Amino acid sequence: MNSGKRILTGVRPTGPLHLGHYAGAIESWLTLQHEHECFFLIADWQVSDHAGDLPRVRSAVWEVALDWLAAGLDAEKSSFVIESVVPEHAELAMWMAWYCSIGMLDRNPTLKAEMASIERPDDAATSGRSIPVAFYIYPMMQVADILLPRAELVPVGDNQLPHVELARETARRFNREVGPVFPEPQALVGRVPRLVGTDGQAKMGKSRGNTINLKDSADEVARKVRTMFAGPPRGAREPGIVADNPVFAYLDAFDAQPAEVMDLKERYQRSGVGNQELKDRLTGVLDSLLEPMRERRAGFERNMPWVRDVVEAGSKRERVLAAQTMALVRDALGLGYLRRS
Repeated sequence: MNSGKRILTGVRPTGPLHLGHYAGAIESWLTLQHEHECFFLIADWQVSDHAGDLPRVRSAVWEVALDWLAAGLDAEKSSFVIESVVPEHAELAMWMAWYCSIGMLDRNPTLKAEMASIERPDDAATSGRSIPVAFYIYPMMQVADILLPRAELVPVGDNQLPHVELARETARRFNREVGPVFPEPQALVGRVPRLVGTDGQAKMGKSRGNTINLKDSADEVARKVRTMFAGPPRGAREPGIVADNPVFAYLDAFDAQPAEVMDLKERYQRSGVGNQELKDRLTGVLDSLLEPMRERRAGFERNMPWVRDVVEAGSKRERVLAAQTMALVRDALGLGYLRRS
């Protein structure tokens, strides 16, 4: 293991990972894994909004692991962890809930937005009864996830910053009122904090159906790029506004030739560039990025016993650390009820 700072980050397993995950998180993880002690968490206790489709969750756990490996994360250098395999996550979440008020959850803008996105139309009349209690309190699970390994850095997208701040506030209160157990974790936002969806919506997301997935075939990528929203209608020789065309956001994020992208932007604004030219370039750029991942993923899929072994090993490594943390927490709380003096 590396001797740098300790890092905890991860994702909810709801399906395959997409370009937003790569640009906003995984790309930076590829560097961090060589410099720090990294725990990459598959947060399967945080998907209560998919309680009616547990086969999807079980499948997505391995989709995430395969996507991470395909992208270049090293499960032997870092630790891949399944949240539910380390029960101390739940124990710590319960204790941390003692030190977090309902008001702190209600102020969390990310939680509000996510709850609104899963409410059924009749919820206005039934006070949100379709939202599981577990979903309302999942930010407490995130707090516990961050604090259990006593993480110092938490790489996240900008929409997850409120969750890191909640962890900081909770750690601060516990340390002040009970005892100094936890470092206050620092957020680390990726190079591309938020990638626009292929439909032009503000955020790429699996639930919106506007993603390009890391495992998509070349044909799937070409089809999705071809149908991408590319700004207001205009002629091929009609000047346009770069900021209004999401294709440029993707080129900025993934094109390895920024000078050429700058030239495209200048021509686009001066005399116009056809969307077909832009989309053809983007298709080529994305194929160059994703083809090595497809090849690596296929190899890992043929060796699933090894994938399961490394995830089990990573989960066991975190359990050792979790036991140390919970011993500190219990001592601080004075919970040695059965200890013989």
